[in-house]
Amino acid sequence: MLFTDREDAGRRLADVLKHLRGADPVVLGLPRGGVPVAFQVARELGAPLDVIVVRKLGVPYHRELGFGAIGEGGVRVISDDIVRRGRVSRADVESVEQVEQAELARQARQFRAGRERVDIAGRTVIVVDDGIATGSTAAAACEVVRAQGAARVVLAAPVAPPDAVAWLRTEADEVVCLSTPRAFSAVGEWYRDFSQTPDEEVVALLERAAKTAPPAPTKTEEVEVDAGGVRLAGELTLPDGAAAAVMFAHGSGSSRHSPRNRSVAAALNRAGLGTLLFDLLTEAEGADRANVFDIEILARRLAGATHWLRTRTPVPIGYFGASTGAAAALWAASTAGTDVGAVVSRGGRPDLAGPRLPGVRAPTLLIVGGRDTTVLDLNRQAQAALRCGNRLEVVPGATHLFEEPGALDEVSALARDWFTLYLTPQEP
Repeated sequence: MLFTDREDAGRRLADVLKHLRGADPVVLGLPRGGVPVAFQVARELGAPLDVIVVRKLGVPYHRELGFGAIGEGGVRVISDDIVRRGRVSRADVESVEQVEQAELARQARQFRAGRERVDIAGRTVIVVDDGIATGSTAAAACEVVRAQGAARVVLAAPVAPPDAVAWLRTEADEVVCLSTPRAFSAVGEWYRDFSQTPDEEVVALLERAAKTAPPAPTKTEEVEVDAGGVRLAGELTLPDGAAAAVMFAHGSGSSRHSPRNRSVAAALNRAGLGTLLFDLLTEAEGADRANVFDIEILARRLAGATHWLRTRTPVPIGYFGASTGAAAALWAASTAGTDVGAVVSRGGRPDLAGPRLPGVRAPTLLIVGGRDTTVLDLNRQAQAALRCGNRLEVVPGATHLFEEPGALDEVSALARDWFTLYLTPQEP
């Protein structure tokens, strides 16, 4: 496959990436040549565009061998194994890092021209380059993006050698490459025009993209939730003009820091819905596994937190529950006075809500992975006990944690549509 130029490569790559449009992704271009390609991808997907500034930390006597990488926001990824095998001293690590940190800061200032870095926490991130040779820079970018909080990392490039693509599939959640020729010697040979991308072009493309980018949601506020007299740590996000808010009930062994729930919450925020992620148990309580499965206590905490949230915002409230948290959400929804407008369960255990299921009045969506067969059977049994409007959605090929490419994006889209339908005012 031969590309006319980076613009042509970007358009072709964007066409293959259309399946990610519903995931509300962020597109990050590797400077300099990756930005023109990324610009076309971002425009096609209607996604915000930013530059991913990453500096590889090379062993002093063998610069091509990287012992780590650094990125913006203080992200630092070090391979202790390579440091040890390469006999890289602490002084060498500090010296190399100091030099690269200065260059990182310089490039970030130059390319962004004063704009803030796009927040990628909890989001699907597409890292784009104009081509991949060894894959070391792309791998470093994936590590940095993940360390910055990305929920899912997709690496995309027009061309790369097969061995590099095979390796990079272990570094990213998904790799999209249009051409993987065996006779590969350099990226430029697969372009008719592979002239250097000047810094000015990178700056201009980022400025153009910024003018059409959707507004970012309101920043998250750290809060102390009063859950019926128990103080619990939480994070409240209320986009400007939010028409509704969704409370998250986490599953066993999870917390408000769950990357999967944070990814869903970010998708809801981008749809204009507020979110409250908080821990149903204190740190001490969470250490006792018995508390994690005490659905009645969890439901009581959730109901108490619902009354607290109503003092902060008058909008309709919904519940999103995962695993055992779904049982707590349904139990709380059946409690008098909570007045919940909608419930969504992800890989939930609604069966643990037992006799409380017939008392749920809020429209309920049950989402289960097609390969999560035991939980799927339990959801079917629980669905039969519900008396409210409800639906069971099976995500084909997904397992319990929805770790498969695209599975969590489908969960986010289903939850967004359900909450939008039942919590926000409908046009007459």
